[in-house]
Amino acid sequence: MLKGSQRKYLRGLAHDLKPLVQVGKEGVSATVLDAIDRALEAHELIKVQIMAERDERPEMVAQIERGARCECAGTIGKMAILFRQQPDPEKRKIALGA
Repeated sequence: MLKGSQRKYLRGLAHDLKPLVQVGKEGVSATVLDAIDRALEAHELIKVQIMAERDERPEMVAQIERGARCECAGTIGKMAILFRQQPDPEKRKIALGA
């Protein structure tokens, strides 16, 4: 579970990132979750563009968090900032402070 300070730090790191995955109006599919999973494995921190109506986005983010075993560091408009720490300490790119 991310702390507030860690979420803020991750949002700052994500500022210049481009979205790697786009979730269409069809919603969160197995293909989308697989793409998000691969992107998180490679990058740890990614942006996902969610092209759904405003009131549908929070549930889609929750589905992604469950399906991809990641945490949302924040949302800005149609963008969700997702983080999953690399399990192998040798391969970690992002160091989260305590």
